[in-house]
Amino acid sequence: MSSGPSIPRKWLLYGAVAAAFLAAIWYFGFRAQPPTRMGGGSPFRSRNSTAPVPVKAVNAERKSLAVHLRAIGTVTPLNTVTVRSRVEGQLVRVLFQEGQQVQQGQVLAEIDPQPYQIRLAQMEARQRQNAAQLQTARADLERFRQLHAQTLVTQQQLEAQQALVADREGALAADQAATDDARRQLAYTKIEAPIAGRLGLRQVDAGNLIRPGDAGGLVVLTQTRPIAVTFTIPEIDLQKVLEPLRAGETLAVEAWDRSEQTLLASGALKTVDNQIDLATGTLRLKAEFPNDDEKLFPNQFVNVRLRVRTLRDAVVIPAAAVQYGSRGTYVYLVNEESKATVREIVLGPADGSLQAVTSGLQHEEKVILEGLDRLREGRLVAPVGADGLAQLPPPGAEKSAGGDRGGKGEKSGGKGERGKKKDK
Repeated sequence: MSSGPSIPRKWLLYGAVAAAFLAAIWYFGFRAQPPTRMGGGSPFRSRNSTAPVPVKAVNAERKSLAVHLRAIGTVTPLNTVTVRSRVEGQLVRVLFQEGQQVQQGQVLAEIDPQPYQIRLAQMEARQRQNAAQLQTARADLERFRQLHAQTLVTQQQLEAQQALVADREGALAADQAATDDARRQLAYTKIEAPIAGRLGLRQVDAGNLIRPGDAGGLVVLTQTRPIAVTFTIPEIDLQKVLEPLRAGETLAVEAWDRSEQTLLASGALKTVDNQIDLATGTLRLKAEFPNDDEKLFPNQFVNVRLRVRTLRDAVVIPAAAVQYGSRGTYVYLVNEESKATVREIVLGPADGSLQAVTSGLQHEEKVILEGLDRLREGRLVAPVGADGLAQLPPPGAEKSAGGDRGGKGEKSGGKGERGKKKDK
């Protein structure tokens, strides 16, 4: 038996590729084509093009808004003292702990007092000796005066005795000064805190010989209660600060941490520098804080908010609701028909996340805060409540928003049917 003619393998391969290609055309070109709308509408219009857009809206509030100047400041102690010895000697006792809070006059350390006690005893002995000599000279002077009255001594002898008494009085005064100095030197062997504050790390241990000229001193004492913060503002804001200061107002200052999430301390503006820095065009200011809880630490960087004035009864909205475009600044509002409408506004001062509006917005108007990327003029919106559920627009609003375009489509569709009848 003879078999029929065999089909070459390459033709089988070509046929399989062609069949796969035709199947792909059918699937993507016909089966996956979106259904067209009846009535002559555009087949590419989305079925939910008029569905309400979920948005978050807030009411414009009328409230007082504090206007702040913001800057970066450095915590600066009001007083910083390097505690040094005022006399030379061996450090025999250290009476403080590192980091301790001390009061003014508290004894911190003690130097060996024996050499200074000996010197004080010597000065006191010399003073007593000169006092005795002065007493004898004064007694002799009194006798010389009596003898001079009886012409038993000459005037020259009397004057010599008077000079001797004056000399003894001078020597006694010098001895008194030397005694006071020796007593003062002895008192300096007890090193006292010159101010109240917090101590740093100890620089010298007990047993060392210390001198008044030691550079490092014994310890550094820093006043932390109260404490100051220095910061700078640009010269363009100078009058905003000077006007209320000259009017006698107290400007409140707040110190915040680096992330501006935590309020560290509240204080008041203390002083303004007397000149503007030519290199930077800024002016230095200093604020003072009670710092009773010591949240402010010397040389710490903080974010400063200086309140220069307060707007009364200002219309305030969240700053995130403000939009910027070619038309200027504007916001989206929710009108009575639950539709988005564009409103141009004029901005006033801002404070953090709050923005004052001077014109274009009224109290209690609903401003859209979230969902702005899908909005346009006249688009239906569904405000989301505090429970997270969207508040649907009233019945008929969706029809009024999309019915015009649907009606046009039906009319065009009707024309198409009449045209077909004529053709028949």
